[in-house]
Amino acid sequence: MLRTVLTASVAAAMAFAPTLAPAQTTVDEAMAQVEQHAGRKTEWDGPTEGPAAYEGATIVVLAGDLTNGGILGVTNGVEEAAAAIGWDVRVLDGGGSIQGRTAAIGQALALQPDGIIINGFDAIEQQAALEQVRAAEIPLVSWHAGPVIGPDADNGIFTNVSTDAMEVSAAAAMWAFADAGGEPGVVIFTDSTFEIAIAKADRIQEVIEQLGGTVLEYVDTPIADTSNRMPTLTTALLQRHGEAWTHSIAINDIYFDFMGPSLAAAGIPGDARPLAVAAGDGSESAYQRIRAGQYQAITVAEPLNLQGWQIVDEMNRALNGAEWSGYLSPLHVVTPDNIDFDGGDRNLFDPANGYRDEYSAIWGVN
Repeated sequence: MLRTVLTASVAAAMAFAPTLAPAQTTVDEAMAQVEQHAGRKTEWDGPTEGPAAYEGATIVVLAGDLTNGGILGVTNGVEEAAAAIGWDVRVLDGGGSIQGRTAAIGQALALQPDGIIINGFDAIEQQAALEQVRAAEIPLVSWHAGPVIGPDADNGIFTNVSTDAMEVSAAAAMWAFADAGGEPGVVIFTDSTFEIAIAKADRIQEVIEQLGGTVLEYVDTPIADTSNRMPTLTTALLQRHGEAWTHSIAINDIYFDFMGPSLAAAGIPGDARPLAVAAGDGSESAYQRIRAGQYQAITVAEPLNLQGWQIVDEMNRALNGAEWSGYLSPLHVVTPDNIDFDGGDRNLFDPANGYRDEYSAIWGVN
């Protein structure tokens, strides 16, 4: 069943996305728009001024699920940046469950840190628990905690770090449209546990249909249970849609971690359709699949390690009573043609734009 109803919050989030002119968009024009995000990222376009390092801070990272490559990548970036600025970091893993994330927030409060980072789960899901954090006047900075990019006063978040999620979704959809010669048959994978995931999936559906493609199915299945669900789900989708299924588009690479064996069992080669397209995050396993030509064509990657540094910079601004930086980190369309630069040799999108030196200079820790 296709899901077509947009919530008010999703509609607001879509205001970030570029406007398409579907009737006039050709295959070549769609691919040209995608390729704008595929080039090298060598110029620093982030902040160059800000407060010096807040001394001796202790920060807790609340990781939604450390088996998720995106969350793990951001956590690694936070730890690297914290070492540079001179802070102590404690990472608590929510284990992919609502109960686990609630328990992690309770543990974080008991540690009485100077700041808390929400890493990869919906702030609304944990609204009651996070009210205790706000009551304790502990600054909150987040990654992918909702569809709002930047300060989120309603949820008490100093700033929510993300690429433009709607632009990520549009880029993934346009690539599939162009790769299918203007006639894609798409299955979309999302997780309604997360408001941002629904926003991204709805944007994918909107762009595909505006361009004249077909959304065969809109699949709502939990990210935390992909290992169990995706093998049998893939087989069932093949049986329902057959050759009409040209592309899978998921809101996260993790869906494709468990799809390949079922496709292989059906006699489908790794470089044949349905091809996998991820609208985030650029995990190590995604890079490996793209490089090997095994069941994933592209990922629209986020600079996870950079975003970890960005989160630490935003937390430093919060602790110093400064404004948020206003920085929106870049997205990157990873293809077999460009996979070896900007960190691709290490299986991640790590822009060669000198961000480590730039942030260290702001903090005065060079």
